[in-house]
Amino acid sequence: MEAPRCALLPEGHQRALASAITEGGGRLVGIEDAEAVVWTDPKGPEELRRLLDEHPQIRWVQLPWAGVEPFRDTFDEDRLWTCGKGVYAEPVAEHALALALGGMRGIGRYARERTWSGPYGHNLLGAHVCILGGGEITRTFVRLVLPFGAYLTVVRNRPEPITGVAEVVGTDRLHDALGRADLVVLALALTPQTERIIDADALAAMADGAFLVNVARGQHVDTDALVEALEQGRIGGAALDVTDPEPLPDGHPLWDLPNAIITPHVGNTPEMGLELLWLRVRENVERYAHGDELLGPVHLELGY
Repeated sequence: MEAPRCALLPEGHQRALASAITEGGGRLVGIEDAEAVVWTDPKGPEELRRLLDEHPQIRWVQLPWAGVEPFRDTFDEDRLWTCGKGVYAEPVAEHALALALGGMRGIGRYARERTWSGPYGHNLLGAHVCILGGGEITRTFVRLVLPFGAYLTVVRNRPEPITGVAEVVGTDRLHDALGRADLVVLALALTPQTERIIDADALAAMADGAFLVNVARGQHVDTDALVEALEQGRIGGAALDVTDPEPLPDGHPLWDLPNAIITPHVGNTPEMGLELLWLRVRENVERYAHGDELLGPVHLELGY
């Protein structure tokens, strides 16, 4: 079995992944001699496309992120494409649970107070939870929230059963699912079909007092419509680890709303994620060497 020839690019980025390649049985080489590329620059789709055009011998490209929307115009049918899909599910799901509890139990509101205030809060225990998306973050979140005795509904484009979930429905039933939920969690991929899936109509369909958590992408939510819904108290609140625009500008209304919690895209921090990514790269290099199916394949027809 010949060791896969892998280039780690751009040079100087995430050098810690070099040992993942070699421990997976690969050999680090320059792009001229490589058959695979581990690409680590989130802002470099044009440079990656140029390198691939110049080096058509590349057969496999590993991207380290779960969200690959900046690279959609880089994808081609001539190569295997894999990403960090599922790698960061555990820390992101944990953060979603923290945001849900912090919002529903009023921790965000209380933290802003400068005097003893009146009671506020809703239980996650026994709540009806609606999750958008059916990937690994959703499945991990389901496992974490099941001990709360919640009734779980998942909305996804392919309504297939998920262990622990009471209902899995298609996006055609989105508003019905939103209307029955105490908590709505966004954990889906960003595609043209899911951009602004939470718009003014979706917010209007949500139950009074319902809480929204977004750990997916900021563009899933119409920010102006959300600000209006929060200002008018049409929903209970929102906790956002991702925003549109991002970073959220200083002075944006969301910073000052008592029923909004903002965290700066830290569902998975570099410290949390590097070890998880290292394990994924090592395993995929090993799988590639043995001709096995790779983890985290990008489905080009779906865009993620």
